[in-house]
Amino acid sequence: MSSKSADTPAAPEAPANKAERKALADLIAKWQPPLTEPGTDRKKSKSCSLSDFDPGAKPFSVGDKTRDKEAVEALAIELDALQNLFYADKRHRLLIILQGTDTSGKDGTLRGVFSRMSPLGVHTRAWKAPSEDERAHDYLWRIHQAVPGNGEMMIFNRSHYEDVLVPPVNGWITPAQTAQRYQQINDFERMLSENGTVVLKFMLHISQQEQGLRLQERIDDPTKHWKFSLGDLEARKQWAQYQQAYEDLLNATSTPWAPWTVVPADSKTHRNLMIATLMRQTLQQLDLQYPPDDPALQGLKIV
Repeated sequence: MSSKSADTPAAPEAPANKAERKALADLIAKWQPPLTEPGTDRKKSKSCSLSDFDPGAKPFSVGDKTRDKEAVEALAIELDALQNLFYADKRHRLLIILQGTDTSGKDGTLRGVFSRMSPLGVHTRAWKAPSEDERAHDYLWRIHQAVPGNGEMMIFNRSHYEDVLVPPVNGWITPAQTAQRYQQINDFERMLSENGTVVLKFMLHISQQEQGLRLQERIDDPTKHWKFSLGDLEARKQWAQYQQAYEDLLNATSTPWAPWTVVPADSKTHRNLMIATLMRQTLQQLDLQYPPDDPALQGLKIV
């Protein structure tokens, strides 16, 4: 596990009192869609528009880009220590979902926020198109096999939400089938939550202009050609349809047990800072503790 040196920048202090904790909660709430309560009629419930969330905003910035980078580094060190305690505690499971359009920064988030954590208890799953065997089952079958166990953190790079994005946009399922999947996903995540899994869902929100710049960078840089696919351009032509699909799923699947947080991600540094801050808050709220000492260790001397 990493340790702090004398010249390591200090992480932004966690809220120390009730007022500060409320201020942080209020700030986070501004980036979360209205919650979908069980049994509510979606047509009558509150909804949000993606235009309500500015992808270029930096609500968690601590001053400037240099200071933000220092804060991310300090938070990564702090999260490493918290993850070590989380793994030792083994009373909880944590599922982290990173969802966003191409180039929104899912891989960058993994490197910037989670790379210091021990691979003993932190795992990543990148979801691609389903295999033939996976298509022979229901769409959540492969997802359920990958959820975390006790003391584990599982990070999904893309997720089961691809199944309410790609099929509706391409007309492979009907609106009625899409609505059915929303309900199935809500029930699935509620079952996970009721059985001890904390579900964090981050929608990495970038602008169409920023996506264009990042795709062009992949074309211009030979070392990034492997990241580029001509299919990315086809998906870009469907930008408006995908934005609508994201808006629909945010309104349908942000629940009390698994709320969405929209992360403005035009700034890579701010994206990491915001997610790292929310990760720290989540872990600190779990009241993590080391397990009781083994009495056999009392007075034990190594010779």
